Amino acid sequence: MEKYSFNKSSNMKITDLQPEVLERAASMLKAIAHPMRIAILSHLEDGKKLTVTEIHTLLNIEQSTTSHHLGILKDKGVLASQREGKNTFYFLRHDSLRNIIDCVSKCSVG
Repeated sequence: MEKYSFNKSSNMKITDLQPEVLERAASMLKAIAHPMRIAILSHLEDGKKLTVTEIHTLLNIEQSTTSHHLGILKDKGVLASQREGKNTFYFLRHDSLRNIIDCVSKCSVG
């Protein structure tokens, strides 16, 4: 599995990034750009770790649908998972993704 890393320098501009980094960023944004995935991410803010069961219960959707969306987000580097006993917990891979979630929330109101 490919590891996603982005330069966190506050002086970094999009024009300074390499094409490969831009491709990975675009791929992550495409994965996020689905109403159900945005809803999933909103429940994982503030460092929360949730299981598939917890997420599907919160969103009132089928567990298989939840697993499908989690798989896409994990595959694209948006989420990571950690196994603890019988449970697998999902969480945001990068703290900076909270900014995107916050922006989507603010931009979609009114």
